[in-house]
Amino acid sequence: MTLYVLRRAALLVVSLLAASVLIFLVLRLLPGDIAQTIGGIKATPAQVAAVRHDLGLDRPLAAQYAGWIDGVVTGDFGRSVLDGTSVSGQLAEKFAVTGPLAAGAVVLALALAVPLGIVAAVRRDSRLGGAVNALGQLGIALPTLWVGLLLVVVFAVQIRWLPAQGFPVDGWAEPGQALRSLVLPWLTLALSEGAVLLRFVRSAVLEVLHQDWLRTARAKGHTRTGALVRHGLRNAAVPVVSVLGLQIAALVAGAVVVEQVFVLPGVGQMLITDVGNRDLDKVQGEILLLTGAVLVIGFLVDLAHRLIDPRLRSAV
Repeated sequence: MTLYVLRRAALLVVSLLAASVLIFLVLRLLPGDIAQTIGGIKATPAQVAAVRHDLGLDRPLAAQYAGWIDGVVTGDFGRSVLDGTSVSGQLAEKFAVTGPLAAGAVVLALALAVPLGIVAAVRRDSRLGGAVNALGQLGIALPTLWVGLLLVVVFAVQIRWLPAQGFPVDGWAEPGQALRSLVLPWLTLALSEGAVLLRFVRSAVLEVLHQDWLRTARAKGHTRTGALVRHGLRNAAVPVVSVLGLQIAALVAGAVVVEQVFVLPGVGQMLITDVGNRDLDKVQGEILLLTGAVLVIGFLVDLAHRLIDPRLRSAV
């Protein structure tokens, strides 16, 4: 197990390095010139060249990449070429919104999907099971953006329980207001991602219910629910964890859209703004942070598989 973890950790590091190279090179292909933007439309070619020299953009790409990645390793993502602010500081500030947004949505999605998926499987021939299954299909079909707008209309405009947009200026210094600001974004992401998870939980539990060893457990006196809880859920969890990893990765991307809808000052909103401004140092850091989060999720999912399924622990 230790050897496997070390190998997976090494692969994670290599993947991050490969992703950083790809991010760095692709961003250099974007149209526009930040030096021209800073110099202004009336800047002469000599003035633009001077700006490029000051920013280090006239250095070879390999030297620019080496300087950037050397800083990343020490936690320094550089400085914004537009206002000189620390990219690391801004990423930490914005991730204080995006991190809780994604984590809360995952917890809520699981809280909805796991019990409802089990009910949909165990009671599949009843009206309750059919209704839960139909709700899951409906949740998959509805676009996340539309779900968010609908929740705003109902809970913010009509009954006025929750704020429609924004986040406290003082951030988490006002925890009550911060949590209220995240309720609708949490629901928006959780309903969409939870619907997908519900379907997979249902399928995994249905497969377990037809296994011979579960029928044997019932023959020994366990009820169907008791046998499922005691012997079946762990086996059903293996495929669900795989899907959960993919859904968390999709949720990280979905958070970018949700932050725009609810005007949340997170990494996603900052990324869209900085791409428009062609602030490459900030964009590099933001995309690398999101990519790193997805890769780490995949790493944790692999470890979770080993912990859940003992048969995998002896595999190389």
